Amino acid sequence: MEFFIDTADVNEIAELVETGLVDGVTTNPSLMAKTGQSYQDTLAAICDLVDGPVSAEVTALEPEAMLQEGRHLSKIAENIVVKVPLTWNGLRACKMLRDEAIQVNVTLCFSASQALLAAKAGATYISPFVGRLDDLGQNGMELIRVISEIYGQYKHSLQTKILVASVRSPLHVVEAARLGAQVVTVPAKVLKQMAQHPLTDKGLEAFLKDWAKTGQSIL
Repeated sequence: MEFFIDTADVNEIAELVETGLVDGVTTNPSLMAKTGQSYQDTLAAICDLVDGPVSAEVTALEPEAMLQEGRHLSKIAENIVVKVPLTWNGLRACKMLRDEAIQVNVTLCFSASQALLAAKAGATYISPFVGRLDDLGQNGMELIRVISEIYGQYKHSLQTKILVASVRSPLHVVEAARLGAQVVTVPAKVLKQMAQHPLTDKGLEAFLKDWAKTGQSIL
């Protein structure tokens, strides 16, 4: 499974890239607005830090305008993936962008039927928002299961990767991996939570106490 970081904070990305755990980055207009920096300059800085895919979202609503914005964003760096919303116009823009060999992440997916249409339109990635479905009392991970099952039936003709988004906890990540999703995008906080366990902390504390009693030093 690939781990993408869901942030536009360049400093945060730089710190995490050093771990070797980051395969890509996803951004959106809300995350970009939080930085208070130039959209294009921020994207360029992120792409300099990360070798993998960096999702950059269009803000236009009409297909031709999305196409123009997508072309512009794709020229910022070779690893830019243009992000379009899962609307009828977004699907049309996806097809046009893919015809020009521009990678596309179709975002704001909340149903299996939407995911099927995105794959048919040639999406490189489909981004189902599991956390937002959970917020409504629905089962976000069940959507991942269904999409994975559908795509698996047509794996020779549908090449779209499932990019699990709106992740709220390590459990979402583990369930996404169990269900065969190829990518998960997480806030830095969730990625760090994945390394934490109280028994790990307790065990380490005991080891260090026992070692201190020996009065030795490795160096």
